[in-house]
Amino acid sequence: MHPVDTLGRPIRDLRISVTDRCNFRCAYCMPKTVFGQDYRFMDRKELLTFEELERVARVFAGLGVEKIRLTGGEPLLRKELEHLVERLATIEGLDLTLTTNASLLAKKAAALREAGLRRINVSLDSLDDATFMAMNDVQFPVTRVLDGIQAAADTGLAVKVNAVVKRGVNDAGVVDMARYFRGTGHTLRFIEYMDVGTTNGWRLDDVVPAAEIVERIDAAFPLEPIDRAYRGEVAERYRYVDGEGEIGVIASVSKPFCGDCTRARISAEGKLYTCLFAARGTDLRALLRGGATDDELHDAIAVVWARRADRYSEIRTERTSERTRVEMSYIGG
Repeated sequence: MHPVDTLGRPIRDLRISVTDRCNFRCAYCMPKTVFGQDYRFMDRKELLTFEELERVARVFAGLGVEKIRLTGGEPLLRKELEHLVERLATIEGLDLTLTTNASLLAKKAAALREAGLRRINVSLDSLDDATFMAMNDVQFPVTRVLDGIQAAADTGLAVKVNAVVKRGVNDAGVVDMARYFRGTGHTLRFIEYMDVGTTNGWRLDDVVPAAEIVERIDAAFPLEPIDRAYRGEVAERYRYVDGEGEIGVIASVSKPFCGDCTRARISAEGKLYTCLFAARGTDLRALLRGGATDDELHDAIAVVWARRADRYSEIRTERTSERTRVEMSYIGG
């Protein structure tokens, strides 16, 4: 029997961070310094090995997980990541995907597809070069991300594009992004700027509500709502009335969806987090390297999930928003 938490939510989705490193420095995720200090990245020996990650993934599949997303940091910085994809792709009934900034995607797309990956999520916050380079803070150009998207599509990977929207920074380009990706077959998702972690200087005034994003796009390209595809899907979905595709909006600030959250997250060094806004995790690496059997690992995870009561976005207040939270770059969003 698969575990459910204290609010009756099953575990269906697992996000695995394969590295804490990233070659971008997006302010909402991994600013160049944290409280005036440079990041200290983990030694390779601190990361879970591919063998350990496969073992964890199989145990989670036995607990009811149907979808695994590989994240980072930037997951394509992990050497020979395609070998991990090949391992995970053999897990029966598993929907496997990966989120990337696409900086290395043009070089890696074919190997990932050959290893068994079928879908990929690309983070792209603006089509305007100046805006995008300011947001990634390493002067990385838009064209190279678009080249990565095209390379992925050419190999047969289904592509979803995710954009975090911050008022006064990139919200003016929302309609331009909709225009660009209409008719391409790529699904576009807009994400409200969230108060993940404690270093990004989040303010509620910086949030562009999902309803406003939809209103702007609808004025240019009429939209109609469509149903969520499955329980726990975080995006509200809309399709273009003229049949040129769909968009989605993730309204975790303005319309929290904690009640249907079925996601667990594992950090690069093997800590299990039951919420994107959690303050602490459970050390699975210690169990893995301490001789725990698969049954013991299964039972330990089931206990953590059964005690889960997280619903941060539904109870967000000045008090809760000021508490310590794990950084997005640590658990992959």
